[in-house]
Amino acid sequence: MSVFVNKNTKVLCQGITGTQASFHIQRSLDYGTKVVGGVTPGKGGQLHLNLPVFDTVREAVAETGATASVMYVPAKAVKSAVKEAVEAGIELIVTIADGVPLKDMLEIKQLLRKSKTRLIGANTPGIITPGEARLGIFPENIHNPGRIGVVSRSSTLTYEAVLETKRAGHGQSTVIGLGDDVLIGMDFIDALDAFHRDDKTDAVVMIGQLGGAFEEVAASWYEKQEHKKPVIAFIAGNAIPFGHKMGYAGDIMTKGFISVQDKKDALSAAGITVVDHINDIHLELAKLK
Repeated sequence: MSVFVNKNTKVLCQGITGTQASFHIQRSLDYGTKVVGGVTPGKGGQLHLNLPVFDTVREAVAETGATASVMYVPAKAVKSAVKEAVEAGIELIVTIADGVPLKDMLEIKQLLRKSKTRLIGANTPGIITPGEARLGIFPENIHNPGRIGVVSRSSTLTYEAVLETKRAGHGQSTVIGLGDDVLIGMDFIDALDAFHRDDKTDAVVMIGQLGGAFEEVAASWYEKQEHKKPVIAFIAGNAIPFGHKMGYAGDIMTKGFISVQDKKDALSAAGITVVDHINDIHLELAKLK
């Protein structure tokens, strides 16, 4: 089983004729992802990677029946690309670009509230359901199908979390990189709720980081659930002294007033298993056997 994407998901690529898009879409095709076309304004009617190219998302959806889109567009073009996808009825968008202007993200968040569309990102490695679908830039060779969900706010540490599941002898149901930017689309609650509803996911690995309050909000949600699946969490940034000026985008919101320990305490109080080191995750996963 999987959440959000599977082998039957029909995927579009916005910006498909770009260099990075071409590279990663070809890898996704080789992986078995059902990419059905791409969108590059002005290049409609062409073939690229042996896929049809359309001028608009609306045209592409009408011709292909696509329900998901992965975007390889510049940060300043993300707002218009998201708007076009939402208006065309796309259900899931993955936005790779980092540095999307905050004003644009605020407008995007408002747009999403009025739609059925979910957004992963921006500044995300994407989403992968091992053996079925890859939307983004994940190194697909480290993933194996299994029953552990992974959701992470730290792009690079997402890969470490996946390797920890493998060390414990598990595979992954779906892996979601939420994105590193200050404002993002999908959050921990969206992912945890989906994993809890998925009868093929037995437990979840959750990677948080210093900055923002995403983890505390998720802890409050988890504590209220009547039927809880095991969640094992790690919060990055513990080695940074409290009050130290650092580079996590999310820390702009809290200005250093929420420490890693605050996040760990909130998660623990909610019943989530918190580890001090990321390479301890496999030890907790092994206990689930």
